[in-house]
Amino acid sequence: MKIGISSDHGGFQLKEDLKKFLADKHQITDFGCDSLDSVDYPDYALYVCKALIEKRVDIGIVICSTGIGVSIMANKVKGVRCALVTTEFQAEMTRRHNDSNCLALGAKINTLEEAKKFTELFLSAKFEGGRHEMRVNKIKCYEEENL
Repeated sequence: MKIGISSDHGGFQLKEDLKKFLADKHQITDFGCDSLDSVDYPDYALYVCKALIEKRVDIGIVICSTGIGVSIMANKVKGVRCALVTTEFQAEMTRRHNDSNCLALGAKINTLEEAKKFTELFLSAKFEGGRHEMRVNKIKCYEEENL
């Protein structure tokens, strides 16, 4: 699977650790940032989302201190369904029921081990379709109507 990942300075270390964790099983593209120097989270979330929409990656992962800022930015991009997860249940269900294609994580909210588990669950879960597809299609229709 091709995964695009990015963070701001607050999520930098978690991004680096997750890249190492995922590298053996997936093709990872790092869209920055590259240090602990202060940067603007909207820019780095957008880099991943553009790659996702352009189908250069299959899944996006965006990280900041809380996960809130990057998830807000990601969800402004047409076609991106980004979920900020803080539990294993959320990580799995957002893929199964919402067909989420982008995972947001908060580096100061969860431990590295939790983030690894959330990422594994997110990547392995499959969209169930059915009644959930009808609901996701409503979101897509709303996006089209409100451009």
